[in-house]
Amino acid sequence: MSDNSPRLDLPLLQPSQAQKHVTHNEALRILDIFVQLTVEEFDASNPPANPVEGLVYAVGPGGTGDWFGANGRLATWVDGAWQFHTPTAGWIAAHAASSEVRVFTGSVWSAVTGGGAASTQNLAGVGVNTTSDLTNRLNVSAPATLLSHEGAGHQLKVNKASAADTASLLFQSGFSGRAELGLAGDNDFSLKLSADGSAWVDALKLSPGQSVLTTDSMVGSVSATPGAGSAAFETGSNANGRYTRFADGTQICWKNDFTAAGSSGGVWTFPAPFADANAAVTATPLGEFARFISLLHVTATGATLNGYSQPGGTELPDTSLMAIGRWS
Repeated sequence: MSDNSPRLDLPLLQPSQAQKHVTHNEALRILDIFVQLTVEEFDASNPPANPVEGLVYAVGPGGTGDWFGANGRLATWVDGAWQFHTPTAGWIAAHAASSEVRVFTGSVWSAVTGGGAASTQNLAGVGVNTTSDLTNRLNVSAPATLLSHEGAGHQLKVNKASAADTASLLFQSGFSGRAELGLAGDNDFSLKLSADGSAWVDALKLSPGQSVLTTDSMVGSVSATPGAGSAAFETGSNANGRYTRFADGTQICWKNDFTAAGSSGGVWTFPAPFADANAAVTATPLGEFARFISLLHVTATGATLNGYSQPGGTELPDTSLMAIGRWS
């Protein structure tokens, strides 16, 4: 029968042994060291000048004084003398001051950074006040989440594998998307909006390297009613000319080379109607001879013109026309 236990090297009581309490107390002292093992210093080399009863030191390479030759062993001060114990691979100890946890590899005490139950590296998921899943591997349920500096700036980085992938911040209501900000399906920076979480429109888009801003609501059908329109500008053209409408109700109509052949007058029908007959109309005659144009009448839908030329002509010359007013 062995004198000591195989794992912790505790002294065993022997048959017909006298003073069994001595052996028993020695085993208790060893257990007092090993259970909830706390170390004052890892890789220690110099014994403290005034050792404290029961404190444990993990002796590293180059032990001096009373620790000479005790490399890799645990040293503890008991009854006025140093006792040494040899750890085995897999033992775990915590640093008394910092609570740093280390595991004994069989030769050194290594910080727990991977592969152990206490590891914070390569985790399958983390749930803070909730449960993570295969998609949301970091899941936080809290009133707020703080990411702060440690003395300088701070960056939150969202990276994607390729241009066709998405790197964005998605804002949801009831877990249904309403706004998305970032690189969604390309490398243009965009703000997308959705009323139902399924159909999305680009509210803003910026092309990298071009400083070009585009938006689905910049040019389109306008409305003077706040929130009712879908665009800030509306442009169009037809046989009567071109026009631009602004969301504030302003409208500009124009036509180049207006012609009323063989006539001293003509009617210009606006390419888009105004709200009333208060549009300001300007007419500029085209050509090298002196010509004059008078404005006879303006309605919401058009303007009547007369033309004169020198000397004595009454034919309406080719004319450039513009009208500014309110469409709403």
